[in-house]
Amino acid sequence: MIRSRFGAAGIAGAFALAVASAGLAQTPPPAGAPSGAMGAMKMKRPDPEAQAQRLRDVLQLTPAQEPALKTFLEAAKPAERLKPAETRATGLTTPERLDRQRARMAERLAAFDRRAAATRTFYAQLTPSQKKAFDALPPAGRDRREIRIERHMMDMRPGGGPEAPR
Repeated sequence: MIRSRFGAAGIAGAFALAVASAGLAQTPPPAGAPSGAMGAMKMKRPDPEAQAQRLRDVLQLTPAQEPALKTFLEAAKPAERLKPAETRATGLTTPERLDRQRARMAERLAAFDRRAAATRTFYAQLTPSQKKAFDALPPAGRDRREIRIERHMMDMRPGGGPEAPR
């Protein structure tokens, strides 16, 4: 009886090992393909003209509001990102790196202030029904898929939801 238990356990263990090694032997994803959750969150920037057309359609903008839309979209354009080589702080002291970080933060804050002012100006041009439709749009720079992923990640916290303990 003891021999048959160990024999069955050995066979089950060998089977589990074979299944696990088969999973590891699968071909890797093609080079450059994002993997895991971070790959799912990387997204291409939306086409500016498609974004403008979507706003025209959703808000039902009038021809008189077109200049305000153009100004808003110009100010809302994201700044060009620095290349990784330009952001490396090799050879700098800690205070120099901190100064560079502060300068980048100040640039980002100034860009945010420009976008916020443009948004407020555009918003002021809208009718009450257009404002309601604009308020219902997802935040700029984020699409529904990213928001869905974020909600899924919150649900995975212990207790689920945004109020879950961290």
